[in-house]
Amino acid sequence: MRSDRGQKAGWPLTLAAAGGIAFLHLPILLIFVYAFTTEEKSFQWPPPGFTTQWFAVAWNRPDVWDALILSLKVASIATAIALVLGTLAAAAVARTQFFGREAISLLVILPIALPGIVTGIALRSAFSLAEIPYSMWTIILGHGTFCVVVVYNNAVARFRRTSSSLIEASMDLGANGFQTFRYVILPNIATALLAGGMLAFALSFDEVIVTTFTGGQQSTLPIWMLQELIRPRQRPVTNVVAVVVVLATFLPILAAYYLTRDTESVAGSGK
Repeated sequence: MRSDRGQKAGWPLTLAAAGGIAFLHLPILLIFVYAFTTEEKSFQWPPPGFTTQWFAVAWNRPDVWDALILSLKVASIATAIALVLGTLAAAAVARTQFFGREAISLLVILPIALPGIVTGIALRSAFSLAEIPYSMWTIILGHGTFCVVVVYNNAVARFRRTSSSLIEASMDLGANGFQTFRYVILPNIATALLAGGMLAFALSFDEVIVTTFTGGQQSTLPIWMLQELIRPRQRPVTNVVAVVVVLATFLPILAAYYLTRDTESVAGSGK
């Protein structure tokens, strides 16, 4: 039987792939172009001129820094909480048998299936009923509802792929619970946690709907960008911030790629 591996793709498939890539990335390239435009209030094509002045303007605007710092704090804390709770929930569901396990698994993943506006309204009602003032922590609680899910999904899949015989062998050789986790379990689930943590951070960093209902008067970076687009003062500044976010996002993705490649078969030792 002849294998098709290595066979060149036909021109229709190549054209379709090129069209899909262009559809995904040309709008991002437009953001880069408009970040350098000399026009302040509107978008024109072709741009009337190019300048780098908006990068200096964005750097010197305190509202940009306040929104960026708040977004980083919220995303970092929400991701840390999600890594702990999501991993523990995944370990419990994948490694133990108990009554109602499937129901608990459904309840854990339910928030990611609900529309963001439903989650936002529910959280806002709960905070109002409990008389909890809006703060950074209410945003973190809102983001944690879906960050836990993405970590859980990655971790539970990896737990189910990890052979229980490795854990049993470790315990038979005299390792305690912490040593087994450190030298056997963690190396096997590390790449899944890295992927889940990155996805959770990205989802938290760019969340708009839930933040609108749980943030009160605070503005994370996505909320700031949305407000600037609705009531623009210096529209190119918004594009500059978007460019910085794209570049800053690319670096951890690139790092994660190099850290996680060739680790599909890690078993007890590795990255």
